[in-house]
Amino acid sequence: MEQIGYTSGPPNLDAVFSALADPTRRAILTKLASGEASVNELAEPFDMSQPAVSKHLKVLEKAGLVTRGTDRQRRPAKLNAAPMQDAVAWLEEFKRFWTSSFDQLDALLEELKKVDE
Repeated sequence: MEQIGYTSGPPNLDAVFSALADPTRRAILTKLASGEASVNELAEPFDMSQPAVSKHLKVLEKAGLVTRGTDRQRRPAKLNAAPMQDAVAWLEEFKRFWTSSFDQLDALLEELKKVDE
């Protein structure tokens, strides 16, 4: 059942925003932006166990933001930034709204300045 006034976005958008809501997961993505890394390598800067980092990676995988490979004994994680494009596009709609609103406010302030002169 679709709610009136709501548009449905890409199906993975909620998972992407949920994954990005956690600062640890954002830090993991930042680290992966410079290249693939193992769970051990990702756990180094954090005060948390490897299983805790693995749980964060599972959330990122579910959102499609991380892929895991197999390299002998190692399962390196790799960034997949493509799903973030849907989130950026969704946010751009609000950027256009706010830009338009600020432009209208600027025009109104200019009119008020002219009246005061």
